[in-house]
Amino acid sequence: MESSIGKLIIAIGLVIVCLGVVLYFFPNAFKWFGNLPGDIKSDNGNTRIYFPIVSMLLISVVISIVRYLMRYLGS
Repeated sequence: MESSIGKLIIAIGLVIVCLGVVLYFFPNAFKWFGNLPGDIKSDNGNTRIYFPIVSMLLISVVISIVRYLMRYLGS
């Protein structure tokens, strides 16, 4: 049990480091994120409302695929 938690923490750390390196060297790499068709933006005077619906669905699908692959390759 402790071994799998350790591996998970290391994997999460590596993902964060990789994202940091990409954002540091390529600051515009994720400029498209949050501006996808289907993300709702409303700007009325002093009020700004933003619902990144499609962006969050994309993140959910990617995380689901990664979890599936980790289970599939881990067993």
